[in-house]
Amino acid sequence: MEAQQYKSDQYVRFCPGCGDHAILMALTKAMASLGIPTHQTAVISGIGCSSRMPHYLATYGFNTIHGRGGAIATGVKTSHPELTVWQMSGDGDCLAIGGNHFIHEIRRNVNLNICLFNNRIYGLTKGQYSPTSPKGFVSKSSPYGTVERPFIPAELVLGARGTFFARTLDVDMPTSVDCMVAAAKHKGAAVVECLVNCVIFNNGAHSLIADRETRADRTIILRHGEKMLFGKDKEKGLALDYSSGVIPRLTVVAADDERVLVHNAREKDPTLHRMLALMDGEAGLPVALGVIRAVEEETYDEAVNRQIEEVRSQAKAKTFDELTQTLERF
Repeated sequence: MEAQQYKSDQYVRFCPGCGDHAILMALTKAMASLGIPTHQTAVISGIGCSSRMPHYLATYGFNTIHGRGGAIATGVKTSHPELTVWQMSGDGDCLAIGGNHFIHEIRRNVNLNICLFNNRIYGLTKGQYSPTSPKGFVSKSSPYGTVERPFIPAELVLGARGTFFARTLDVDMPTSVDCMVAAAKHKGAAVVECLVNCVIFNNGAHSLIADRETRADRTIILRHGEKMLFGKDKEKGLALDYSSGVIPRLTVVAADDERVLVHNAREKDPTLHRMLALMDGEAGLPVALGVIRAVEEETYDEAVNRQIEEVRSQAKAKTFDELTQTLERF
């Protein structure tokens, strides 16, 4: 199948220059790569710019109410485990009013593919600060700067015992496609944080790492089983520094240093995954992109449906009709 087959006939109403355009394109490319037919795919969203996605895809879709995409997506996947279910959500929709649903779908390990669009602003409602806006951020709802500390999506995912976390940048199409394909192939709740630019209300939200000239030095694309190297010529690597105390710290070393780490996305212990995910481009450490964590655990939908079958196999009435007929005899 081709990417065009996954696009609907609806006019795409993202603002010109919005990073959501790139994520939509990456998603259709990923869907085409996976080859899962449109009638076996469902796209669920809440409210927000990113939540328009179901309208632009030729799949089953449901544009729900604010923050409730996770609840509906959980219901769809549990009742129809044969479907591939994508959840589209923004940093406001997913981490504010929808935050409770988000952490519990992660905790339960529902077999969903969650694209979390992070532009650090409420775009659809015209520019209020969001749960991921940096402290001191000036917006329409924080004219003197917000005094709140922001959420870091990776910390929420790992804190909820998440099994999959990846991060991509809107201007990096190959990494976006790779992350989405990996998320779809993962059994469990797979979160892909999509760093996107809101050209109208928060232009340059990710300018530190988005600039093509400096991106290679300020980001690192992690790949399972490969050395953690970055830089224009892959001349730098990441290693653990034990000299600063009991707790080791990530540090930058030369690429030929024997201490350079090899990425293991399948390590059950999330300690190093958290350290990698928290790198913010400061102190010489690059922002981590790609699949940071991917471990296997039992999924919620599998467990629920297996339990249903076990109970049904031991019950005298196998269906609702049989149950009502039994009750009528009494």
